[in-house]
Amino acid sequence: MKGWEVVIGLETHVQLATRSKIFSGASTAFGAAANTQASPVDLALPGVLPVMNAAALECAVRFGLAVGAHIAPRSVFARKNYFYPDLPKGYQISQYEIPVVSGGSLALAWQDGKGSHEKVVNLTRAHLEEDAGKSLHEDAMRGLGGAALAGMSGIDLNRAGTPLLEIVSEPEMRSSLEAVAYARTLHGLVTWLGICDGNMQEGSFRVDANVSVRPVGQAEFGTRCEIKNLNSFRFMERAIEYEVRRQIELIEDGGRVVQETRLYDPDRDETRSMRSKEDAHDYRYFPDPDLPPLVVEPALLERVRHSLPELPAAMRARFERDLALPAYDATTLTASRAVATYFEETVAALPQPQAQAKLAANWVMGEVAAQLNRDGLEITACPVSARQLALLIARIADGTVSGKLAREVFQAIWDERAADDQAVDRIIEARGLKQISDSGEIEKIVDAVIAANAKSVEEFRAGKEKAFNALVGQAMKATKGKANPQQVNDLLRSKLAG
Repeated sequence: MKGWEVVIGLETHVQLATRSKIFSGASTAFGAAANTQASPVDLALPGVLPVMNAAALECAVRFGLAVGAHIAPRSVFARKNYFYPDLPKGYQISQYEIPVVSGGSLALAWQDGKGSHEKVVNLTRAHLEEDAGKSLHEDAMRGLGGAALAGMSGIDLNRAGTPLLEIVSEPEMRSSLEAVAYARTLHGLVTWLGICDGNMQEGSFRVDANVSVRPVGQAEFGTRCEIKNLNSFRFMERAIEYEVRRQIELIEDGGRVVQETRLYDPDRDETRSMRSKEDAHDYRYFPDPDLPPLVVEPALLERVRHSLPELPAAMRARFERDLALPAYDATTLTASRAVATYFEETVAALPQPQAQAKLAANWVMGEVAAQLNRDGLEITACPVSARQLALLIARIADGTVSGKLAREVFQAIWDERAADDQAVDRIIEARGLKQISDSGEIEKIVDAVIAANAKSVEEFRAGKEKAFNALVGQAMKATKGKANPQQVNDLLRSKLAG
């Protein structure tokens, strides 16, 4: 990639969390039998008329206000004409010239091998539209109808008419990691606002990546290719990386990039051509005659504005300012509203919230996150309550247990699904996990370790720090991990220096 610059813009289709579709009263619930949630409007039967879902409009306004965008007081729906089996009308109702949301920005923060990075990515627009149906090909059809349907394709129109907010970024990202950071931040924001459930496996949050390359220093953009329907952050990173390599190699070999739509194959870890990329004029956009202009009344704007929760950026700043958390911790903890809530409840239950907030952050991002990941749970289903975690952190802070023994207590609460707030102290007592902090007792252990490890003592005094760690390890082993590590360290250094 040396000598080349990557240019990435993302189009994200966010399925809005409304109970009914954008222009009909049909349910949007996921998982129903094929074609059981498609109304006459969704099927485009003759004589039917669409009616705008007010809840979908509120979701769009909510997003626009959260990203500091302009909310159009009057926007227009258009017909986007194309022919595909899962689009019964032969056109999609979308917005073109006047979208409901214009502009705005998203602040990103991410880490890589070179350290921490921050960037603000500008948004072009966010417009409302209806989703299309879904084509089911051979494997899916076999699951529905058995061997008789093998080799056939079918159409499920349950998804047709589901409300979408298509969010378009400016082409301002310069690496796959930046693009993933943007997608993660956007995913966190729309779930934080409650306008989308964020379920990527069910298609609630789908990303299309527009990727091009150009020689470093060139102002003109290269020819872009669009990678459609990326439904995981890992696949998104890999797809972009592959596409960048493909385009650079193609140009360096004397070829040229053709504007097209491509799909990512995770099994082969490659993108492949799907169809030539259409331009706006190919869709023959024109205002939908069946829908009046979409009007956002000032009263609606103010009502939605006042209903907004504290936004991730504001909460990050507060965590850094009031709790003295590092920027990385604050960013990680506010990536999800549920995680942020759990962390705040933990801190609120601590005896010294400001002094112990960093330790709480370490536990939430570390042990809690790892165990949730191992068990495939969301933090809302965490078996260790915020109050229990706070009490455990308090017991570390007051020297009752060491960090290592605290992990044993945490695991026991997790395994037992212990619901009582006294579980921490009960388990510490029942398992004999109290830390040894008696200085006289620790001194005897340290003296015994020094006497039994003359070689390590000699190596430490010769300047080998690893030998000191070995002596600490012996002292902790002698107490089965129960000695106060700081006391062991301090006393050992004091005696070896004498």
